[in-house]
Amino acid sequence: QVQLVEFGGGLVQAGDSLRVSCTASGRTFSDYVMGWFRQAPGKEREYVAAINWSGSHTSYADSVKGRFTISRDNAKNTVYLQMNSLKPEDTAVYYCASPANRANFAYSDMGKYAYWGQGTQVTVSS
Repeated sequence: QVQLVEFGGGLVQAGDSLRVSCTASGRTFSDYVMGWFRQAPGKEREYVAAINWSGSHTSYADSVKGRFTISRDNAKNTVYLQMNSLKPEDTAVYYCASPANRANFAYSDMGKYAYWGQGTQVTVSS
């Protein structure tokens, strides 16, 4: 059974940095794309970033491009989201996710992500 567990959320001020992590178990981590999504209160869940199995291909939502960096350590079964220059509008529950099938490129289609973590809260105060 695939399990994803997020770590590292918290309360920070605007302009600060924060790194959230997600550790996976239950299958060969290095075979699969990993993605980050977020959901703010009263809003729909939205795509943030994704990374392919080797880390050679990444993609980002326009709202975080240039501020957030996704990376992975396959030896530790962990994917990271480094968030810099945080804004109050980045406040949300952040979820990591992984698709059921292998793919060579990272993608943003939420419908293709079958496995989800429980989420970690990130709050950015102004």
